[in-house]
Amino acid sequence: MKLGLALIFSVLLAQAAGGSVHVHDQFPAKIHADQRYVIFLHGLIAEGTDPRPVHPENGVYDFAAIKQAIFQNGGFNLIAQQRPKNADIGTYTAMLEHWVRQLVAAGVPASRITIVGFSRGSYITAHAADRLRETGIHTALLGSCSNGDLPTSGAPLVLGGDLLNIYETTDAVRECGVLAKRSHLTSFKEVAITTGKKHGAFFQPRAEWIDPLKAWIRQTNR
Repeated sequence: MKLGLALIFSVLLAQAAGGSVHVHDQFPAKIHADQRYVIFLHGLIAEGTDPRPVHPENGVYDFAAIKQAIFQNGGFNLIAQQRPKNADIGTYTAMLEHWVRQLVAAGVPASRITIVGFSRGSYITAHAADRLRETGIHTALLGSCSNGDLPTSGAPLVLGGDLLNIYETTDAVRECGVLAKRSHLTSFKEVAITTGKKHGAFFQPRAEWIDPLKAWIRQTNR
């Protein structure tokens, strides 16, 4: 009950301070320095124009439902752009970095900025976080690491701030301990879920990963 009241109070504060919070399909034209921001990057399957693409093994990737589940009762603005087909990773890494720096330049405290990525989106997210390590923003990775690390063609990634990794125990990609140990983190949390869905565990807004993600955002993004 107390947590529910706290969430309502957070939303009311955001509304009173600079208008209501929103889900943004593009980077917002107006930034409210007194509000909170979460940026979500989807997986490879959602690249293109179909918001509900179907994988032959993992089923429907429901981008719209995932966005709504992350945003609902969070008290923050959610930026979640659908990338075009065969999007260039370097271009989107630079864009994500630019978005975060725009938020900071507009007066949003780094402590109120979280970047979240799933699968290929987590690859982009982690690379941007490496470039942003000095800012102290929060980073959450979903279905990302292999053998404890995130593969890269360049120098090993080093992150800063708070890091969350959520992985499915039946998936091929799991723990991020090597990445975390090498990084300069304020905190590191790792959550294992078991749905039996492998990589497809993150294709739907399942409570198994949505709930710990949002709980961590509440604890760190403030």
